[in-house]
Amino acid sequence: MVAEPVSKTRRKKEVHALQALGEQLVALNEEQLARIDLPEPLRDAVMEARRITGFEAKRRQLQYIGKLMRRVEAEPIRAALDAAQARSRGEAAAHQRVEAWRERLLADPAAVHDLLAEYPRADERRLRALARAALRERVEGRPPRAFRELYQALRVLLTRDEG
Repeated sequence: MVAEPVSKTRRKKEVHALQALGEQLVALNEEQLARIDLPEPLRDAVMEARRITGFEAKRRQLQYIGKLMRRVEAEPIRAALDAAQARSRGEAAAHQRVEAWRERLLADPAAVHDLLAEYPRADERRLRALARAALRERVEGRPPRAFRELYQALRVLLTRDEG
């Protein structure tokens, strides 16, 4: 049985998909990129693409990354990218939950009861004191020290109870 030849259109789509995967690699931060196992030439090309600022030069470098991607197994890289993006989405969602609780506590001091209902291990006295201090800072135009402490306390509470 003879294998059917792959059409030029399909080959181009695959090449563009690999180049797009390379662009995602370039967009990662240092920590995320370090977690992904890449061959040295590909890692070097990605690092070089980050340094390039010219449009045309960057476009050529991304094409080169796409060419290098054709020589490696793309699925493990794609899976690692998906995991990194899922982790980033999870961190963003956690940040938004903490921000929402902080804003609720600042808008309504009685919201502490809702927080305690959801997170019984919360230190009610400390959270109330931090919320009052943060409001006082806001009114007096002082640096947001208690505002930040309230965020940190809520982040520890919410991540401890979820993990």
